[in-house]
Amino acid sequence: MTPEKMASEKTAVEKQGLTTDSRARKPRSEGTPDNPLAAELTRQLGSKKVLHHLSERLNYRYDAIQFGVTPLCVVLPESTADVVAAVKVARAAGIPIVGRGAASGLSGGVTPLQESLVISFTRMTRLEVFPERREAVAQPGVVTLKVTEAARPHGLFYPPDPASFRTSTIGGNLGENAGGPMCFKYGVTGDYVKALEFVDEGGDVHRVTREAFDLAGLLIGSEGTLGLMTEATLRLIPPPKFTRTLMAHFAEVGQAAEAVSAAIAAGAVPAKLEFMDRACTNAIEDYLHLGLPREAEAVVLVDTDGNDLNTVDAELELVAQACQGAGGVVKLAADPAEADALWQARRSISPALGRIRPQRMNEDIVVPRSALPQVVREIRALGDASGLHLVQFGHIGDGNLHPNIMFDPRIEDEGAVHDLAHKIALVAIRHGGVLSGEHGIGTMKRDFMTDAVDPVTLQALWNVKKALDPAGSLNPGKILPEQPGGPHARP
Repeated sequence: MTPEKMASEKTAVEKQGLTTDSRARKPRSEGTPDNPLAAELTRQLGSKKVLHHLSERLNYRYDAIQFGVTPLCVVLPESTADVVAAVKVARAAGIPIVGRGAASGLSGGVTPLQESLVISFTRMTRLEVFPERREAVAQPGVVTLKVTEAARPHGLFYPPDPASFRTSTIGGNLGENAGGPMCFKYGVTGDYVKALEFVDEGGDVHRVTREAFDLAGLLIGSEGTLGLMTEATLRLIPPPKFTRTLMAHFAEVGQAAEAVSAAIAAGAVPAKLEFMDRACTNAIEDYLHLGLPREAEAVVLVDTDGNDLNTVDAELELVAQACQGAGGVVKLAADPAEADALWQARRSISPALGRIRPQRMNEDIVVPRSALPQVVREIRALGDASGLHLVQFGHIGDGNLHPNIMFDPRIEDEGAVHDLAHKIALVAIRHGGVLSGEHGIGTMKRDFMTDAVDPVTLQALWNVKKALDPAGSLNPGKILPEQPGGPHARP
């Protein structure tokens, strides 16, 4: 769907006085469902678990970046058995299925591309902590932050921390293999999954671990195209005793990347190593007034942590020296409150960017760290040449960059936005990188897959899809470019 159509449909919804927050309305049970799918689901699951009114279904056609097609029906399961029942009803009716969490994704991954059944997991929120095993067992609707909050009294924590950790859910994190600022040192969601329960396209339930063919690892990051994950066993670890924070700012974006490469080459392994360009810091300052350096072309935020204070301080000094050597100005956080304010800035980028333009196309490239200086400079040059508003930020320690093209569909050309996104993707590929580190491919980057993956590998990926989802009913039209005349073609 074009950005213009997205905007017009959003305006139409707002004019009807309908909420755009799917969690803000209680399910309405009055009235008879107006389609056979909703009627059968209501018969099997009860009216409180099924949404069939148009005003309710409209709320389930989008994620954080894209609008899609209004679903035929929405199911709000409370158990794996509910998911099984919904899948079997949809399969019998020949209706596609789209799994959905908090819809905070940034690639169009949960937007239906045709009339579908949306299974929204926001009521599956059971969470148990087993400190003796250093594990948590979570249903997909558990908010990410809740895992660490539940583990904290037991002296444990859950490291994956996407910027949306206060709203995103474990199911969505699993679907995208989400990372976050701590991914460089501690890893991403998949690194903490010990076992999964999932429902396949036929409605059968499976429990898989990380042994043998690691089917769990295949499902993680598959964006709901191979199975519907209904429970995860997650690994927990003890938190570090000490943390130190610094901010460095630079007169040029490439200097920030050079500093990062130099710090890591010197042996530093920071817990967090994040990057924001000038457009980001100024948007955040307009929003929160935190005292960030408005004149800087780039800002780097760093945490070092560990159980030995001398080692933590020594590692921070390595980073500080690398930043100064690249021309940066370094400031150490004086206390935890100042450190928290700096990280609040990083986590506020997404809402702050709305001050630049109302819509954005979000890239999520990953490149080798050795290529970072050249890549951020090339992307900056592409943005300047395009005449569009482009911002860069991301988990630079992991080589994961988020160039965002900010635009207003009323005054800026959608084709130019897409062309710039394609050019940025080609920069990543040319430097040995990939299209996505944590936001997924969804629909936003699906057209670029033919540039990133050779035909033989694409066919292998299609073979996996067909093996696990032979009818093509699970989240169709996502990730993989269409095969000409193929049975999974997007309508």
